[in-house]
Amino acid sequence: MSGLTLRLKAPASERINLDGVTPAKLAALSGHEIAKLNVGIDKGGLALGDAFDISGSASETLTIEGAGPNLDFVGGGLDSGTIRVVGDVGSYAGRKMARGKLEIRGNAGHYLASGATGGFIHVSGNAGDNAGGFIPGDRFGMLGGVAVVGGNVGARAGEKMRRGTIIVKGKTGEGAGTRMIGGTIWAEGGIGPLPGFMMRRGTLLGPSVESLLPTFIDCGKHDLVIVRVMSRYFKSTLGDLAPAAMPLFVRKIGGDLATIGRGEILLPAA
Repeated sequence: MSGLTLRLKAPASERINLDGVTPAKLAALSGHEIAKLNVGIDKGGLALGDAFDISGSASETLTIEGAGPNLDFVGGGLDSGTIRVVGDVGSYAGRKMARGKLEIRGNAGHYLASGATGGFIHVSGNAGDNAGGFIPGDRFGMLGGVAVVGGNVGARAGEKMRRGTIIVKGKTGEGAGTRMIGGTIWAEGGIGPLPGFMMRRGTLLGPSVESLLPTFIDCGKHDLVIVRVMSRYFKSTLGDLAPAAMPLFVRKIGGDLATIGRGEILLPAA
């Protein structure tokens, strides 16, 4: 495979921080400078060349092999090109990503796509809690882009999410859309319990919801053209990764009425 390849020398005994290790940044450095990049979080630090075997030449594609859950911030700050990961990654993958593509052939930890403003993320396995959510100190969670998770996601997906799309092939955990301000979460396997706590705006879609907060109300059966428009758009842009289309009529559940109540949960109408 063309481009630069990082192959983990041994299972990491400490957390490794790959924030800012992107194709564009590496392309501007010499081989010696790449090997000397500090990716450790301990006081003594850890050089990239000590943790990884480095091969190939820097280009628009960066491949990380032998990855594991101790690798945090993979794809952090990505603004162009493609990062491909073979294996699992830790927390904060795609953190503040702006453009480009992040492909993870495994599972991702917590806070996937936190603060992302654009780009495309595909996780073939599961993702942890707060996918598309915010980190304390941030104002918002996900601000743009698309994240597709092939399995399930943990609790509070999309917390304080403002824009963007999260497509979950499996189910969401408890509290999806908590304090959501905008954007879309589409869960093909169903929406977990108690979604949308203090949700102001935004859309959750799925075939079912496990349980609802008492501050959500059934708004009846609707033929929403926007749902068909969304389905066609995702099919044209994502191909086989697009969610299956919703039926013609959907049941709209509005809330959270404990706040301005302009969020919506869309389910197939009976």
